[in-house]
Parts: sequence; C-alpha cells; structure tokens
Amino acid sequence: MRYETRFCTHCATPLAPITLLEDSGEKERLRCAACGWTHWNNPAPVLAAIVEVDGRVLLARNALWPPKMFALITGFMEAGESPEEGITREVKEETNLDALSVTLVGAYEFIRMNQVIIAYHVRAEGEVRLSPELVDHRFYELDKLKCWPAGTGYALADWLRTRGHEPVFFTAEENAERRRGLD
Repeated sequence: MRYETRFCTHCATPLAPITLLEDSGEKERLRCAACGWTHWNNPAPVLAAIVEVDGRVLLARNALWPPKMFALITGFMEAGESPEEGITREVKEETNLDALSVTLVGAYEFIRMNQVIIAYHVRAEGEVRLSPELVDHRFYELDKLKCWPAGTGYALADWLRTRGHEPVFFTAEENAERRRGLD
C-alpha cells in the first residue's frame, strides 16, 4: 500500500499542484490554496546496519518478503535521537544484539522509496532473537556475501571493499528471483 499526502496538515483543505517561485526558480509542489502550507515531500532518513558478529554478517528476512530475500537490518530514525543512537536501537529491537561499536559506512540514495539511507557497520554480540517483523536470519562469511543493486546493497559493497573483498553483485536474473513475489 502506498500512502500519499492529499490534504493540508493544518486546515484539511485538499492539496493541489501549485507552482511558486522558490530559491532555485519556479517549482510545482502540492500546496494548500487556503493557507499556503507546502508539502515538501522530503526523503525520509532510514538507518541501515551491517551487523557483524564474530566476523560474520547477519542478514534478515522481513515477514513481508519472499523466502529468498535477506537484507541488512534497517529502520527509521526516531525524533530526538542521533543516527548512531537510532541504529543501535534498531539492532537491539530487531535482533536482540548489543552494539559494541558503530561506524559510519556512508549515505546512499533510495529514490524509488524517497529515502536516504545512512549505513553503519555495527559490531555486535549476544544471542539473536528476532522481532515479530523479522521471520528468519542467516550469518554469512564475508566472501559468501552477495550485494543487491540498490541502496543498502551498495552500502554492503562499499563496506566489503574496506575489508579487502571485491563485492559480487547478484545478476539481474538472480535479483529478480530473490525479489519474486515482492512487487
């Protein structure tokens, strides 16, 4: 299900595409004709963790994903927390693992979902107990990891390079197979 902002958050008037002069020139955005409120549609910050436990990387499967699709631990930042606090919280909430160290990998676009992914390498310890939103997990040796051709896959590839591993990406056919049933 895809949600859209269709009404003004201040006065509940239906939004309309209205062009106004902004710093960079004329720009059409959804705006309220009654009170002038603008829906900026800014990307949401999403946190991602390359969780490493005893030299292996944990990938997990969301309950809504196909059986072959595993990925990094991700979640949205909460108001009032730093990205580092947020990814530490997400790792604990989703896996029950305790972060020992949190190191920035980089920021990655995920335009299709209107998100900016802030990726971290999280060295962690503990016993994995998945949250209800996750249904399975696997640990991978670094040389067995394959990267997917999207936001967090690029983060994983960049991190693997820092560890002396040239990343291997899923072929288009392999990626389509792992995503089968998702769209």
